[in-house]
Amino acid sequence: MEVPLGWQPIQKPAEMAESRLLEAILTGVFPINSNLPGERDLADQLGVTRPTLREALQRLARDGWVEIRQGKPTRVRDYWREGSLGVLSGLARSPAHQDPDFVSNLLEVRMLLAPAYTEQALRQSSRDVMDLLANLTGLEDAPTAFARSDWELHSLLTQLAPNPVYRLLLNSFQQLYLLMGERYFAFEECRQHSRGYYLALQDCIHRKSVCDAEALTRRIMQESLALWQKLQKEDE
Repeated sequence: MEVPLGWQPIQKPAEMAESRLLEAILTGVFPINSNLPGERDLADQLGVTRPTLREALQRLARDGWVEIRQGKPTRVRDYWREGSLGVLSGLARSPAHQDPDFVSNLLEVRMLLAPAYTEQALRQSSRDVMDLLANLTGLEDAPTAFARSDWELHSLLTQLAPNPVYRLLLNSFQQLYLLMGERYFAFEECRQHSRGYYLALQDCIHRKSVCDAEALTRRIMQESLALWQKLQKEDE
C-alpha cells in the first residue's frame, strides 16, 4: 500500500518522547546544566512508559544532549560544548530555535573544508564534477533549487575525495545544510554569487588547473561568508 504524498510516518513512542524532550531543552524548559525530573514523574508528563522514556533518554545521551548518571538525576548537557555531530541533526529538526548566526557558522566550516575536498575530488574525477556543473547552467532561480543543487555539488565533491572524513562530516548535517541553504539563497546576490562560482569552476576544469580550482573555492567560500554577514546587517 502506497503512502499518500505529504503524509508523515507515525512516530514511535520513543521517537515522540525524544522529540518532546528535545523541544523542551531547546526552548529552555529544561535549561543547560539543569536536571530533568525523576524518571516516574517525567514518564507521566510525557505520557509514556518508563522503558520508553529510558530509550528516548539513551538516544539523547548518544548525541550529547543529556548525561545519564547512575543514581543521580539526568543532566542537560551544554550541548554546544559537549554535544556530538548528532546535535546538528536535532537542530535541523527544530529550525525555529536556531540563531541566524548559525548560517555564518556553517559557512565558516565550509570555508575551511571545501578548498581541500574540491582539490582532492578534481584529481580523482573532474569529469563527474563537470557533468554536474553542466546541469546547473539552467538552474531555477529559487532558494530551494539553489540549496538542493549546492548540496548536490558539495556532496559529490566529498564523495569523490579519497578522504572519507569529509563526506561523513557533510552527511551528518545534510538536513541542516539544506535548511540553512534556503535562508542563504533567499538573497538574489547569493544566488548570483554561486552562479559565478559554478561557471568559474567549470573554467578551471576545462583548463585542467586543479590548483586554480582550489584557490577559487577558497576565495568564493570567504566571499560567501562576507556576503551573508553584509546582507544580514542590511536586513536588520
